[in-house]
Amino acid sequence: MTNFELKSRDLDVLWHPCTQMKDHETLPLIPIKKAHGVYLEDFDGNSYIDAISSWWVNLFGHTNGYINSKIKEQLDTLEHVILAGFTHEQAVRLSERLVKLSPDGLKKCFYADNGSSAVEIALKMSFHAHKNSGKKKSVFVSLTNSYHGETIGALSVGDVKLYKDTYEPLLIQSIQTPVPKDMSLEAAKIAADQFEELCSKRADEISAIILEPLVQGAGSMHMYHKEFLVLVHKICNRYDIHLIADEVMVGFGRTGEMFACHSANITPDFLVLSKGLTGGYLPLSVVLTTNEIYAKFYCDYNEHKAFLHSHSYTGNALACAAANATLDLFERDNVIEKNRVTTKYMSEKLSKFKELKNVASVRQTGMICAVELKGYRPEDRIGLKVYQYGLDNGVLLRPLGDVVYFMPPYIITKDECDKMMDTAYEAIKLL
Repeated sequence: MTNFELKSRDLDVLWHPCTQMKDHETLPLIPIKKAHGVYLEDFDGNSYIDAISSWWVNLFGHTNGYINSKIKEQLDTLEHVILAGFTHEQAVRLSERLVKLSPDGLKKCFYADNGSSAVEIALKMSFHAHKNSGKKKSVFVSLTNSYHGETIGALSVGDVKLYKDTYEPLLIQSIQTPVPKDMSLEAAKIAADQFEELCSKRADEISAIILEPLVQGAGSMHMYHKEFLVLVHKICNRYDIHLIADEVMVGFGRTGEMFACHSANITPDFLVLSKGLTGGYLPLSVVLTTNEIYAKFYCDYNEHKAFLHSHSYTGNALACAAANATLDLFERDNVIEKNRVTTKYMSEKLSKFKELKNVASVRQTGMICAVELKGYRPEDRIGLKVYQYGLDNGVLLRPLGDVVYFMPPYIITKDECDKMMDTAYEAIKLL
């Protein structure tokens, strides 16, 4: 099999996500034959450093030997079983570990198979919990510039203009409150005051606020101060509004703590996790919530208060095995502390981008770095130019518009980090 043959077969039958397929008339697809560690390899033997962890999911490298072994071991025992009326060891063990690792007070786990679905679960649980308490609160608040997924409910609470303009007639009620404009403490306080002003007027109808703690992923890696989380948490408690922390992207060590909420020492009403949960291997997501929320649905059958949601692959045994293997690696290898060393090195490498005239700003939260460019129009498609330069030089970069970011697997070495960031530097310098 050659690159050309697979590309031709692909374009006959596949419709790719986040892609204008017409672009592939001139921009070749890259079939990947195999992968290992931080590297992807195509059919011509070219290797690419996966600087974006294959859409932010891969934590410990591709074809990780330990995770591989645990999935293979599970494959010979149980691949899947309905989680209604049945259970299995991997799901129970994973839930116990997540409860222990997550912020204090989160005691129950509800599974799905992707981040958008988990967001839908949290939204429905919030509305339904209020309903079971005799309150009609059907409005959700999210931050400006936010993104929470692409199913209808998740799109509704996002703030991506293109999506809103296209699908507006299908969306549920949602309003936005300003995200802190930058990473300063002052900006956090101003944005929190604006949220409180909204709550003072509409708390009776607001079910929850959903936010991405510390870093807005698809929102060009916009970052803000942890104090905003502290203040929002207090406001939610005052006004009987749930706090949904969408840690689909920032969870599992990306921000320097196991979960971003730990940095602010808060416990949300709902914690949404996916992506890195299985180390990037298999689809799985989970919503953690409190015993207080759980109790609002606990009832006799004829009371009709039970939560109405299900997925065929809920708590899939293979995915849970991958997730347990991933947590094993966190425990075994002291990952959070090692990440802090890598974070410091990436920070040192990031500083040189400030000297480039076409760089507006650089920012970093943990293992997430972003370089924002200036002086370009959308039609210039500078992100595409950086992407192509990266591929030509052995690095997979996938800029968000005019923001070049780095979110590599945690196992990246200093030499690989040099290659990744130096390539991006040269790409930006040549624009």
